[in-house]
Amino acid sequence: MSVDQATFRSVLGRFASGVTIITVRDGDVDHGMTASAFCSLSLDPPLTLVCVDRSTRMHELLTVAEAYAVSLLASHQEAISRRFAEPPDDTRFDGIGFDRGVTGAPLLHEALAHVECEVVDRHAGGDHTIIIGRVIAADAWDARPLLYYRGGYAELGR
Repeated sequence: MSVDQATFRSVLGRFASGVTIITVRDGDVDHGMTASAFCSLSLDPPLTLVCVDRSTRMHELLTVAEAYAVSLLASHQEAISRRFAEPPDDTRFDGIGFDRGVTGAPLLHEALAHVECEVVDRHAGGDHTIIIGRVIAADAWDARPLLYYRGGYAELGR
């Protein structure tokens, strides 16, 4: 027995998730995409995972990248999330402040937190690939998170 896609999407849409921008540096070019399929995997060793759709440009990059970075977005960064959810172009990072982390990947300014990872494994998962990374650097600041819930952006109640 199997659940149809509409039901599956409806049920999982009720699970609120944080919104992130996954970034990599490929030669002289920065790449990034919005992702809500990001989570911690292990504390010892510190591991995270991100799930990337096989049809995206980032999938191509992350299947060969040695490292990636994650910026966990704050509630005021919805416009950035929307920009990085669009098909990639050469202007994606224009006007967006960022610093380079130890991986060389962009870390977006004003994010709630940053995590930088070395890729340690990749696993096929349906139409996505699960990228597992060992955390090599991380920072966090106090702010409210940007959330994704039932197909749209949401904020925590007070």
